[in-house]
Amino acid sequence: MSVLKKSLSFLLVMCMACAADAQNDFCGIKNTSFKEGEKLTFKVYYNMLNIWVGAGTAVFTTDLETLNGRNVYHIKGGGRTFKSYEWFFTVRDVYETYIDAETMLPARFVRNVDEDGFKIYNNVTFDRKKNKATSTNGVYDVPACVQDVLSTIYYARNIDYSKYKPGDKIPFSMFLDDKVYNLYIRYVGKERIKTHYGTFNTIKIAPLLIEGTIFKGGDKMSVWVGDDNNHLPVRVESPILVGNITVDLVDANKLRSPLSSLVKKK
Repeated sequence: MSVLKKSLSFLLVMCMACAADAQNDFCGIKNTSFKEGEKLTFKVYYNMLNIWVGAGTAVFTTDLETLNGRNVYHIKGGGRTFKSYEWFFTVRDVYETYIDAETMLPARFVRNVDEDGFKIYNNVTFDRKKNKATSTNGVYDVPACVQDVLSTIYYARNIDYSKYKPGDKIPFSMFLDDKVYNLYIRYVGKERIKTHYGTFNTIKIAPLLIEGTIFKGGDKMSVWVGDDNNHLPVRVESPILVGNITVDLVDANKLRSPLSSLVKKK
């Protein structure tokens, strides 16, 4: 069960996670996939020895606010265990990003983790003119178009996957835990899949995972996003050190565009 607890602490990382010209996809892209008021709910399932357990949920909300005189999307993602598991362990993880509405680059990132009393808090401010990130722990050099772990999800939703071929890699940099990681998203292709929400026409991608977590290194994680203008993550699957994890979209509200990728609701 300790593996299950750790898997929930990385729930938000999972849901995210997902040539020189490709690097430009993470610089200067325009938002066409989400809007103020959007709310997405996911459920996480843990599988060991072919036994599936519904273990927790994650909820993502989007608000439009002002930060330092600029319009920003304030996106909050919270992961938590179900009450039926709290006698054994409790997870209350909150991630927040403030994405500049014009540049789609994060201006601020907050990580607030509480797992059975073990707490991590990190508040990061990005200085785009100086390419610096100032966190709770210090000041760090970062690349010009660096993302945080939560903004990466929403930035990736705006990528035009139609210009890629199966196997193509889309590189990007991410700042997490006071370190810069050079990662990529591998475009796999298109699939029709059945989830706990319904049947979707999807785009399948495989993000490169950070080594050292409970996830195995490499791009063994699979992410399916709806093949419409919203590009909602509808399913995430990944092997972990013991067992497997599946995360499914179970509710979506106030979407920017019709959910036309949904073939049949369950």
